[in-house]
Amino acid sequence: MTAPETTADRLVLTTACAAAGLASDGAEPVRLAENQIWRLPGRVIVRIARPGQMAAAEREVRVARWLADNAIPAVRLANVPHQPVEAHERPVTFWEELPPQEHGTVADVAFLLRELHHLPAPDIDLGYLDPFVRVPERLQAAVTIDDADRSWLHARHRDLAAAWAERPAGRPDCAVHGDAWPGNLVRITGTPRRLMMDFERFSLGPPEWDLVSTAVRARTTGAVSAAEYDAFCEAYGCDVTEWPGYATLAGARELRMVTMAAQHAASNPEWIDQAQYRVDCLRGRCGPRPWKWKGIM
Repeated sequence: MTAPETTADRLVLTTACAAAGLASDGAEPVRLAENQIWRLPGRVIVRIARPGQMAAAEREVRVARWLADNAIPAVRLANVPHQPVEAHERPVTFWEELPPQEHGTVADVAFLLRELHHLPAPDIDLGYLDPFVRVPERLQAAVTIDDADRSWLHARHRDLAAAWAERPAGRPDCAVHGDAWPGNLVRITGTPRRLMMDFERFSLGPPEWDLVSTAVRARTTGAVSAAEYDAFCEAYGCDVTEWPGYATLAGARELRMVTMAAQHAASNPEWIDQAQYRVDCLRGRCGPRPWKWKGIM
């Protein structure tokens, strides 16, 4: 979703580039929304985040440098020594532009996660994984969901949070991507080169959280076929659905997907039916898994 460029948008960009020692002449908007992406001549991508997101931007920079230091294939920071910079209260980061890319396969996701999870826990501040981040805010914004369904979702959140606190032991904690699906772990077009992107949800936590994302797409939403899921498990080296804590983490993933759809339905009427369908699925109104959930956004 890209909005028309405004004078204020261009001013933020110009100010940020000047602070980083870069010229903004010839910059082209790639995506203008709450978060903005611009392309500079010389293959530099500028990401302008929302006001109040400086701590998150600083963490993304720390993660990018740590991944580079450990030779994990990932998008790299541009040669701007001191970033993020702040421009008109908005944090701004600078990245190397990638060649044309496409979504990876689920096996690509598994290969990259295996490399990431085998690293020792980093000595940088990542914060500990919160599988329910923004769920209460999303439920508050979900005005298309009736009171009975919203109350049920709140109760589901409480039950899952209690189960998360008492989850069975799994693999040792490590750095986790937090949003590991093929849109965030891509393949450079025409090559076998795989790259990790989008570090917003990086944290320290159980590696199973990253694996559950693909398992839910296979077992819950039907977006991943049985053959694709088998390839994912073979590439990574285990099947997370065999872990006793799977149901808890899968429940948290499902809840996130439902509340995200419900939040966006509040301002996008075309998603109201999908949001309600997801609620109905969780409430047992649509038969057993897998369900066919359509993509949001």
